[in-house]
Amino acid sequence: MEDAVCRKLIMEARKAQRHAYAPYSKFTVGAAVLAEDGAIYTGCNVENASYGLSMCAERNAIFQAAACGCRSLRAIAIAGDSDGYTAPCGACRQVMAEFHTGEVIMVKPDDTYVVVPLKELLPYTFEL
Repeated sequence: MEDAVCRKLIMEARKAQRHAYAPYSKFTVGAAVLAEDGAIYTGCNVENASYGLSMCAERNAIFQAAACGCRSLRAIAIAGDSDGYTAPCGACRQVMAEFHTGEVIMVKPDDTYVVVPLKELLPYTFEL
């Protein structure tokens, strides 16, 4: 993935992160997905007092893309405030697989990043 594309997705993920609703964990996350047609969709984490009803930024962004008719994603950037790279949870990895996400851009707070193929993060996806 080209650096300019990664930087654009990181910038969009950071914008989305500002809208996160995380009153319980205080851990805000933003995500930006790149569709095959070049469109970018974003999402942030949204927490709920009933924790199971919370939604990760990654799934929020992917579901936004799906709601607009997108079924295949080239990449996703995930930006948070952890000291290391912000990695997706297992549920998000499976949703990424469902939408054929090629590459995952995990970002540190200083916006340094690594690009990892989804198949390395989730080698054995659940398939019907």
